[in-house]
Amino acid sequence: MIDSAAKSAGPASQTLSRGIRILEILADAPDPLAIDDVARRLEVHRSIAYRLVRTLEDHGLITRDGAGRVSLGARMAALAAGVAHDLQAEALPELTRLASELRMTCFLAVRDRDECVTLSSVEPRAAVASVAQRPGSRHPILVGAPGKAILSVLAPNDWPAGVASELHAAVSDAATRGFATSHDEVIPSLCSVAVPLVVRGQGPAALAVVYLATELAPEEIATHLARSATAIREALGG
Repeated sequence: MIDSAAKSAGPASQTLSRGIRILEILADAPDPLAIDDVARRLEVHRSIAYRLVRTLEDHGLITRDGAGRVSLGARMAALAAGVAHDLQAEALPELTRLASELRMTCFLAVRDRDECVTLSSVEPRAAVASVAQRPGSRHPILVGAPGKAILSVLAPNDWPAGVASELHAAVSDAATRGFATSHDEVIPSLCSVAVPLVVRGQGPAALAVVYLATELAPEEIATHLARSATAIREALGG
């Protein structure tokens, strides 16, 4: 029997690590990427990137278009659906309602170590223009309204290292008001409002909207978000 200390001390799989990194690269890319682009971002030879892409493609995790450019495949959506399944299932109707009411893209975000990851998102149908927020997209938790909202319900010793005093003040303000805001932080020119979502048995999450401009005050947006957060929390038993 192999003890846990020996297992943890073993070498990591470079191939597996590179394959996972490709999925992260594609999740962050706004458009499909050529193999050469993947190789450059992965910092490996094109032939290595090609073999990794072929393996991921065989498993349905990525797909290639007619020009050979790669993007995440349908199998990734099936895998993602299993992450916090109950939370996503209860959040979807609320996200859909919020997107219609506010005419903004609404999304559910969770913490993944030092990053904030979008689990689900809904774009408004009636809006003339809306902002895309792709499930699987991620950014450092220290920037953006969803990250601040999540940090506002955590003890400071659970925060990532290197938090600036300005962020301490912003998170403290979010904890007092019950919502966080951001502008020009994650994506230039975009604004966001987020409220924390704490459900028993789940890590802290956030309900958020992202938009270019609106006549609604952040406080009004936050009221809608908070109402939905309460509905989700009660549906999941607190």
